Amino acid sequence: MKKIYLLCLAFIFLSGCSSNVWGWYVINPATPSGWINIKFLVSGIGNTILISIVAAFISINLGLLVALPGQSSRKGWRIINRVYVEFIRSIPLLPMLFWVFYGLPIIFKSMGLNIPIDPFWGAVITLAISDSAFTAEIYRSGIQSIAKGQKEAAHSIGLTYAQTMRYVILPQAIRRILPPLANQFIYIVKMSAFASVIGMQELTRRANEIVSNRI
Repeated sequence: MKKIYLLCLAFIFLSGCSSNVWGWYVINPATPSGWINIKFLVSGIGNTILISIVAAFISINLGLLVALPGQSSRKGWRIINRVYVEFIRSIPLLPMLFWVFYGLPIIFKSMGLNIPIDPFWGAVITLAISDSAFTAEIYRSGIQSIAKGQKEAAHSIGLTYAQTMRYVILPQAIRRILPPLANQFIYIVKMSAFASVIGMQELTRRANEIVSNRI
């Protein structure tokens, strides 16, 4: 029964490759034009993955720098943490992308700095900043999940706050932080599609160009 079901699904999918309704013929590997479109589409995956990896790396480090002040005993540091997290999380990704790509070069120019931002770095900076607020909350929850006795024990043997975090808290918290960070990487990969609106030749942009050429 399962074989019949799979054969039916395969038949529906393959028959759709020649259907003008679904448009699967555009990427039908049995035709020369379909194979060219497939290679054109797949070539955008590299940019998508590269944007995601670089943005995730920056976000992980920036999120940690934002999260640590939130664990401080000083109220001022905690306020800075909450203001950054709540402000960044409240900004939609698309307006932030436009602001970074179009707005930052104007700000730099007004300061006498000629620093252009290409679509790649515009997408990376936007994704990294936007995701850093969520990453900071992941770090916060992971750090707070460690028993307070661990921190008290570290202080009792004379470790500073930085040493406590480096040698005691973070090594234990990282095991609980990694799964949510993996989810955030998936989120970054999905949100990288917004880079297509500023001309980045990633997967979504390539797909849109194939569709526009078909029409």
